[in-house]
Amino acid sequence: MPRKPLLPVLRQHIDDAASLRQVRAVLLRAPHVQLHRLRRVDDRLAAHLDGIAVAVADAEGLTLLEPTFADFSTGGFFILVTQALQRRDASWLQRAVALAATTTEAERGFLSAMGWVSSEDLQGTVRALLGSTVPQHRAWGLAACAMHRVDPGPVLAQALQDADPLVQTRAWRVAGQMGRVGLADAARYVLNHPAKPGHEAVLLAASWALTLWAAGAADNVRAVLLQADPDDDSGLPCEAAHRLATIAASMEWGRDQVRTMASQADTSVPHKRRMMRLAAWVGDVQVIPWLIHHMADDVWARLSGEAFSMITGVDLAFLDLERKPPEGVDFGPHDNPEDENVALDEDDSLPWPDQAKVQAWWQANAQRFLPGQRYFAGEPPSPKHCVEVLKSKGQRQRIMAAEYLCLLRPGARLFPVAAPAWRQSRWLAEEEAALS
Repeated sequence: MPRKPLLPVLRQHIDDAASLRQVRAVLLRAPHVQLHRLRRVDDRLAAHLDGIAVAVADAEGLTLLEPTFADFSTGGFFILVTQALQRRDASWLQRAVALAATTTEAERGFLSAMGWVSSEDLQGTVRALLGSTVPQHRAWGLAACAMHRVDPGPVLAQALQDADPLVQTRAWRVAGQMGRVGLADAARYVLNHPAKPGHEAVLLAASWALTLWAAGAADNVRAVLLQADPDDDSGLPCEAAHRLATIAASMEWGRDQVRTMASQADTSVPHKRRMMRLAAWVGDVQVIPWLIHHMADDVWARLSGEAFSMITGVDLAFLDLERKPPEGVDFGPHDNPEDENVALDEDDSLPWPDQAKVQAWWQANAQRFLPGQRYFAGEPPSPKHCVEVLKSKGQRQRIMAAEYLCLLRPGARLFPVAAPAWRQSRWLAEEEAALS
């Protein structure tokens, strides 16, 4: 007789797995999370998913996860789709695919599950998605290929000509991620022809791919990336487009952009934040005194500290160059219902730099940094250094390192910094072997 699972234990596994999946999504964009820290979360998440798999294996199967369909939560869909993929349960996968198209949260859970499971677990499923008559399904299939660093092959060329802009946009993103530099002329063709209404995201994705292939230095390509709309989530995130445009350009161009922003009358916080991030991406040590100056201001201290670390590679916490958080300062939302501040603290988890200590460190080490040389995490960008950053630095620096690797080696595949940590470690070993 099949053994009945302990439902309270199963419920605890489900709740913990859903919570950890949400935590993981935040950590993937966090400045302080290194690969080994991500591994700890991934190991815990994997353990809960294993517990769920054991609990449903000998009883009613996935019907015990039926409640996850009810709330359409990202975490719940992630759990259910993960289990369905690993069990090769076609009926539940078919149901999940249909429901994933109904809400953004369900779609996110579906996509993250495809990125979590092994490529073997996706055999048949991705093929079916790519051959679907539903455009959204085809876009999901392409995304799954990129998450596992698998080139879709001839299917990609077909997707670039797809009648649906969603599929075209994803196809250009995947072409960039897979290093398909042979498609550069096709991307330029897209840029040289006015975008059809509703196809603006296609233009942005083609520009991003060209730039990632180190084939998009032309001003018109860069202009498309810099015009990315922060309110449009159909294509690339605005910050990602601006960052790639900046690190792919010359230092002279980046310096000019910083000077232009500094000369503008705009004194708003968003404008200054963009300028400080831009300075970090440019990697010019001439801005270091300006960054240190802003470390005395609680509004800018953490962001200027992050920019300082992005250029110099200094770990402020490890070198004891930080100070205690100021008392009585609240930069994020809290439980007061009368407070209209509901925005998340953009600098959460960043250290508070001690201006005097950082200044002393810079005076002792400034001679190591040459004016006119671009620096990223303490060294001029190089493939070897970027692999070291991917191994040891926080997620924001790892994201840039992955982009630099493509820029430095046109045709290289973009390193997926959101993949499960054990899979990233294996890919990093392959990267190191290729560079040795």
